Amino acid sequence: MHRQTVSSGAPWEPLVGYSRAVRSGRHIHVSGTTAVDQSGHVACPGDAEGQTRRALEIIVHALAELGASAQDVVRTRIYVTDITQWEAIGRAHGEIFGSVRPATSMVEVRSLIDPAMLVEIEVEALVESGPDA
Repeated sequence: MHRQTVSSGAPWEPLVGYSRAVRSGRHIHVSGTTAVDQSGHVACPGDAEGQTRRALEIIVHALAELGASAQDVVRTRIYVTDITQWEAIGRAHGEIFGSVRPATSMVEVRSLIDPAMLVEIEVEALVESGPDA
């Protein structure tokens, strides 16, 4: 089966050994994605809703590189460092997925890799056509 990968160009991808996203046949898996800007710094410090929007922008871009869109998403997992921010995070998630309505989990974690990161999101998509679909 044909396999495609997307890299964000982050220096830690080869160090850790992962890709931003992987497509195998009809399935696309997007790695845990946080809100970083073009220089790799945390975007929207202290703003969980803003960080959710930025992480989702990165995710949608990775999906597009693999021939998919937000409409193809069937599952999201949202890791947050402060569950009391669930409504603002959920609102940003709903801006992208309100009509798609994927299966979703939101889980509070003690911390993410950088203390300024408040949200990390993983996505799974299933596309109708394309390489080996």
